[in-house]
Amino acid sequence: MANTCSPFSGRGASTPTTWTATCSGRWTSGRAGLQAIRLSGARGDIAETDAILWQLDRDTPYVPSPLLYDDALYVIKSNDGILSVFDPVTGTPHYQRQRLDGVPNIFASPVGAAGRVYIAGRDGTTLVIAHGPRYEVLASNTLDDGFDASPAVVGDELYLRGAKFLYKIAEP
Repeated sequence: MANTCSPFSGRGASTPTTWTATCSGRWTSGRAGLQAIRLSGARGDIAETDAILWQLDRDTPYVPSPLLYDDALYVIKSNDGILSVFDPVTGTPHYQRQRLDGVPNIFASPVGAAGRVYIAGRDGTTLVIAHGPRYEVLASNTLDDGFDASPAVVGDELYLRGAKFLYKIAEP
């Protein structure tokens, strides 16, 4: 039998994120939310059980999937340019509701590599922030294109698939 939790129903676009026997996902039964679920021992309907470690009922993603990067879970509110970062085990916020200047609308999921988090916006701006418990913008780069697809990291190269072109960003 598959594990179920009654709030996980309806329509959702973001992908569940798993780490060390825990899972986070979005529910869409008329409201937004995110839960961290302990997978070991979770059977049947897990609503109202201790399998649910913590949950959020606001400021959660719709299209962009959460990014789990080391000890931080990056969550973009709806499709808006508002970021919150949590401890994935306890749900304790590192920071919350941080407006991402220059990136007001986001469909792409954030990606992390080399101590950085890349957030690509629909208007062509990619924000680069430092990975960690404090919000720090390292760079903001704008191309004459729009990004709905998530960036991809391959080795030391970053790929961005825009509405018009595919971009490879790398050291020369």
